[in-house]
Amino acid sequence: MINEKHAVTSFLESNNEILILLRSEYVSTYRGKWGGISGVIDEDNTADEQAFIEIEEETSLSRDDVSLRKKGEPLIFDDETLKVRKVIYPYLFHVKDRNRIKIDWEHTEARWIKPENLHGYETMPRLKETLDRVLPRV
Repeated sequence: MINEKHAVTSFLESNNEILILLRSEYVSTYRGKWGGISGVIDEDNTADEQAFIEIEEETSLSRDDVSLRKKGEPLIFDDETLKVRKVIYPYLFHVKDRNRIKIDWEHTEARWIKPENLHGYETMPRLKETLDRVLPRV
């Protein structure tokens, strides 16, 4: 039996671009891969609450700095490498002032990119599919 992990992945958007973050060597999974703002959902939190917590931890932005644009249907897949079934709750938030973002130790770099250019990056598993749940294709 595969363990199941529930997590959120939030994408921040501004000026028709999304923010992607390069995961540092200090995180437990997907080191050196690009991703959104992600985290496992704590037992005491809802997915919605966890999305705001992760945004604050990973970007220093408060709830007042972002506005929810879309909450997508969860994406479920088996990550054979980690031997875990992932249930990812995707979110899209608009950032009012992207210059206020300060990344934490979990990431070494942040980039604003056009969503259609995501394929050019080595990402966490199923990141494009997760993004497609909250951002319509162009």
